[in-house]
Amino acid sequence: MKTDRDLNYRLYIQRTDGFIRSPYDRELRVYRTIQAGDTEAVKQNFEKIRQNFFAGKGTLSDDPVRNIIYHFVTAVALVARFCIEGGLGHDTAYTLSDIYIQRADKLNDVETLIDLFEEMQLDFAGRMKELKKENVISLHVRRCIDYIYEHLHEELTLSVLAEYVGLNPSYLSKLFSKETGMSIKSFVTKAKISTAENLLRNSEFTCLDISLALGFSSQSAFISVFRKINGITPKKFRELHFMDVINSNK
Repeated sequence: MKTDRDLNYRLYIQRTDGFIRSPYDRELRVYRTIQAGDTEAVKQNFEKIRQNFFAGKGTLSDDPVRNIIYHFVTAVALVARFCIEGGLGHDTAYTLSDIYIQRADKLNDVETLIDLFEEMQLDFAGRMKELKKENVISLHVRRCIDYIYEHLHEELTLSVLAEYVGLNPSYLSKLFSKETGMSIKSFVTKAKISTAENLLRNSEFTCLDISLALGFSSQSAFISVFRKINGITPKKFRELHFMDVINSNK
């Protein structure tokens, strides 16, 4: 292979210099600790790492700042994926990852980047901790809920959700009801109406726009469901709450 020569040379130099790469299982423990939401352990672990931050890490660039930025990008990508595996919504995890990479890209000081490393790990760990607090919910149901919120504009049937999470529809239905206290259909309706309430409070989208955006069959169907849940029409709801938002922003 074209890289063999370069690879053999690098391995030789590393042996000559006495470089020992961090063991894989130790690196894995770091990511599992973040995934578990153990913020105290993450903090303590990072204090140890900070004392000799580059020990066991390869050189990805001769420029010290670029070198740590490349390590940061690799780390945040892995942290995001471990947290998704642990139940964090993938949109949340990937967007948070993007935010931290963009912040790292603007920095030009090694110590500040190391601080950002710690902040990023604690941020993800904190979110996992909160998730587990509110979560007596299984990973399958959590993934189901994430999918619902990310696809409110689509038709969300039991069969679609069951296929997504890889469970038998009947089993998913029972599991979801047991863990959330409501049927999937009721949860979807509640999620759509809750989102509609936010749009009515904080935007000028029409009822037709909102009904289409949330996958209702028609504007009248949206109004009917909204009134059934809230006791008033979307128009009346906006009249009662829209000015409150405007006044609070003054």
